[in-house]
Amino acid sequence: MKSILFCSMVLSASMAVADVSFEAGRWNVSFVDDGAKITLTHADGFAEVSGALSFEGPAKVTGAGIGKDESMAAWRVVSPRDGFSRRLALVDTRDNVNGYITFQTDGEGITMLVYHRTAFAYVGKLSFDGEVRYRDDAYPCSLSPKMGDRVLSMKSGDALSLDDDALFSPSTDEALQFAGCTLAGPFSRERRADRSPSASCHVEARLSIADATANSLSVKVVKNWYKSRWVPNWRAPDRVRSPHAPTGWLSWNTYFDTAGSKENLDEARFAAKWFKPFGMEFWNIESWQDNSPKLPVSDFHNMNLETYAVQFPEGMKWLADEIRKLGFRPGLWMAPYGTGSDKFYAEHKDWFLHDKDGKPIRSWNGKYTLDPTAPGALEHLTAIFDKASHEWGYEFFKIDGMSGRNHGYCAHLYERPEIRAIMHDPNCPNPFERTVAAYRKGIGDDRVFLACQGHFTGAEAGYADASRTGADIVHPNQPVKWSNIMLQARCTVNQSFAHANVFWSDPDCMLVSQGALEREQAQVEATVVALPGQQTFAGDKLAELAPDRVKLIQQALPVCPTHPAKLYPLFGHLPVWDLHVSRSFGDWHVVALFNWDDEEKEIAVDWPEIGEKPSRAFVAWEFWTGTYLGERKGGLSAVVPPRAVRLFALQPFAGHPQFLTSDRHLTQGAVELKDQAWDGSRLTARIAVVGGFPQIVRFAVPNGWQLDSVSAETASVRVDVENEDAVIALSLSSEESCDVDITLSFRK
Repeated sequence: MKSILFCSMVLSASMAVADVSFEAGRWNVSFVDDGAKITLTHADGFAEVSGALSFEGPAKVTGAGIGKDESMAAWRVVSPRDGFSRRLALVDTRDNVNGYITFQTDGEGITMLVYHRTAFAYVGKLSFDGEVRYRDDAYPCSLSPKMGDRVLSMKSGDALSLDDDALFSPSTDEALQFAGCTLAGPFSRERRADRSPSASCHVEARLSIADATANSLSVKVVKNWYKSRWVPNWRAPDRVRSPHAPTGWLSWNTYFDTAGSKENLDEARFAAKWFKPFGMEFWNIESWQDNSPKLPVSDFHNMNLETYAVQFPEGMKWLADEIRKLGFRPGLWMAPYGTGSDKFYAEHKDWFLHDKDGKPIRSWNGKYTLDPTAPGALEHLTAIFDKASHEWGYEFFKIDGMSGRNHGYCAHLYERPEIRAIMHDPNCPNPFERTVAAYRKGIGDDRVFLACQGHFTGAEAGYADASRTGADIVHPNQPVKWSNIMLQARCTVNQSFAHANVFWSDPDCMLVSQGALEREQAQVEATVVALPGQQTFAGDKLAELAPDRVKLIQQALPVCPTHPAKLYPLFGHLPVWDLHVSRSFGDWHVVALFNWDDEEKEIAVDWPEIGEKPSRAFVAWEFWTGTYLGERKGGLSAVVPPRAVRLFALQPFAGHPQFLTSDRHLTQGAVELKDQAWDGSRLTARIAVVGGFPQIVRFAVPNGWQLDSVSAETASVRVDVENEDAVIALSLSSEESCDVDITLSFRK
């Protein structure tokens, strides 16, 4: 409704002649007396804030300030009356100017300030009610850290939160930031009167003329949000090549260096039945190079395409073709910064680094370490990547030894002055970046590049589609441990702000094996990896998993499209993670309460911590224990066992029957709920069902409503009533994957 009114208002304002118009830094201020309509337009043309100003002041003002009559009345905001054309006037009920609105600028920002006229002192409120228009890919977020923040916040869709103070454009690394106002609904993406696409959001502000902390409203275009702070090599993510966070499987975390073509294909056949229908996409081959039966990596023949024939006798092209036949896209692990091959070293000695005595320099990647400035070396690496990509047919490249934590990696090595001094070109300013560019050139623009142990501060951000932001989830030849999960969670919290806006975050594999983890810990692992929408690769021996662990992986696939809500680093093991989901038919929260400790603990969250008003009511369902909590206001708490998580769906209370949850995906509707509508007696919903795998969808039923009938098109349905008639559970099954239209009829 408001966006429709706004469109007509902007059209009429643009047709009218502005009573006041002037430039303030990079902004144009235009004001029309009729309706006190103001428009702030940035010089770049992508940002516009437009709406109406109104003022509430004292009904009577005397020279000494507010008089005995302290009742309030509507004043007017008008064009200046004194020749100072760069401000507006506040006119009282007697048509006297008793205050002003001025506009300060610092170039990209503009601030609207309200204050008294000299010798007058009174209480007053300036209100601004309008809309903001910005770049078409922008979404609401927060750019301002808060002291004591306990919540890792993510969004799926265009969810609006009370914490939001900006709209961020991922394609331009630019934000439109606000202060002194609230971004409120509705949020939409539409075309303006000039037919240019834009994102729009409602803005509400009340400025106090008696409080210096609340007497201004600011709007600022913030350019290079990531690039100028943390990501010097930022470039817009390529969402054609990599439209979503990758999913798949790789062998190393349980097979380590022992999985050959047989083991990979055996696992892939199992996954084709149990996980591909749920969205598993890539199948990545590890430790395939010659001389790679066991660690260290420095002994592997990493800089050519010689295959370890003992485990891969058919060759790598054959294996890629077989993987593709099973419906997966083949991937390849490579660590090309050095080699363990004496023969290759002897043939290309000039490509490697040597100390002052002529002794080869060793690194994590090889007994012989690459000199990226040596003539011919990078051309060779580009050529082998080109062959693996376009002749062998691999579509996903996990390149290890990048700029991450391990000080033995070459990104660290190449930065040391004593190493730079012995390079073929000691004056090369960016030897590590040259390698990353060479890999991308060989891979091609149509393949996915994962920088293993990459980092947003390094060169990888300009070339890679995804980055391993977490440490290894296991130590070599050991099972996954709770300490590994703790580290994975901490890395996720700290670097989640870069996810999706820089590259897809890869926290390393999701391991849920019953042989290593209790079920509570496996649920923590699945929540840590999948709730933020990160790259989700399984890494267990799949056929050995118990049915409940198989379902854990299924419930994490496909990746729910998410982006960070707080665009700055966070630290520590935060107890609350919140995913705010928004769809055209409504919004809801999925809130994880983590107990990272070794003792049982009560974990609580208040609604304002997840950007909601305390008065908003939700109906709550806990995913892992299958518990209905009913209606909740103000907040939520749960007693959480040690090393465990409770995962709640919070659906805004509708007062009538409504969708509550689903066991299909841990985001509880964000993947499978396609639509929902209520017409007074009937609830209709569209649910995506995976063929051959029954799933349960639940609906909350308030007191006074009774179910009359249920119908489901293209699927069989079984109806169960739970929680003393407060929840209706529908078990849906279909032979084929499809969207199922459900109708539930009720009476009071």
